[in-house]
Amino acid sequence: MKMIKKILVFLGILFTFSILVNATQDAPQKPLAQEVLEDKLINDYNVYAIPMPDNLNFSGELVPIENPDIKERMDRELLVNTYWQSNGLLLFKRANKYFPIIEPILKEEGVPDDFKYLAVIESSLTQAVSPARATGFWQILKGTAKEYGLEVNQNVDERYHIEKSTRVACKYLKSAKKKFGSWTLAAAAYNAGRAGVNRQLERQNAVSYYDLLLGEETGRYVFRIVAVKEILSNPKKYGFNFTNEDLYKHIPTFKVLVEEQITDFNEFAKKHNINYKILKLHNPWLREAHLNNTSGKEYYIQIPREGYYKTGTGQ
Repeated sequence: MKMIKKILVFLGILFTFSILVNATQDAPQKPLAQEVLEDKLINDYNVYAIPMPDNLNFSGELVPIENPDIKERMDRELLVNTYWQSNGLLLFKRANKYFPIIEPILKEEGVPDDFKYLAVIESSLTQAVSPARATGFWQILKGTAKEYGLEVNQNVDERYHIEKSTRVACKYLKSAKKKFGSWTLAAAAYNAGRAGVNRQLERQNAVSYYDLLLGEETGRYVFRIVAVKEILSNPKKYGFNFTNEDLYKHIPTFKVLVEEQITDFNEFAKKHNINYKILKLHNPWLREAHLNNTSGKEYYIQIPREGYYKTGTGQ
């Protein structure tokens, strides 16, 4: 009886082994090239923890990363913005195109250069419109725009005018700096409003942004600016690889003074050897296909210099 059991066990093992051998033989083998590619992808793409940089600051005001909560919040923004690679590359490309417009205005207005990164986190340097209808590179609300002298209506919306909206942002930030004595708090006020920041400072008996307990958006706001500043200032350090040829180029323009109505921007563009699309790309603040201007107001329309576009109208 014992012998029969042993024979049956042996036969069972032999049957199982034969099934495994057949299954292995029938399974499709990966081509060698596919195995090499998969191995390359695994070994070439790695995710690393990011060492905390020394002397992180915003407009010369140090980020106190010796505090554990501050270090964690800073670490979060460095990780999120480093490993969102597609967006990061777009920011490098757009910065090369638009920083030459923004930087001289910040300098002229007496606002630290670091505030160009505030525009980056507000709109990714696009003419964005938020759910609250904040608009343009600097995400300016309609009421704020009018308070600071921008024209906003169906025909003209100067929140889309990069130079003019940058100057309005500078005025707001200088006002907030005067109130709070800190560029960091001025940046926070750009997000939460001067009244909102002041209310929290008084309620929490604090004097620094980094000592405040704030909501999610404002609580991350300055850390995001500092992270983007750090990454855009050190592309190789954070794994971004590109050449100057990969970056978007700033296209030089000249200004045409207009003091009358323009009934048809197609015809206006044609006179300047461009087309309607190019006219609107360089003047997004012109919101319709015509300019009303019944009051004879002076407007300056940007026209790109010749040689940068190829169109059916000669450029």
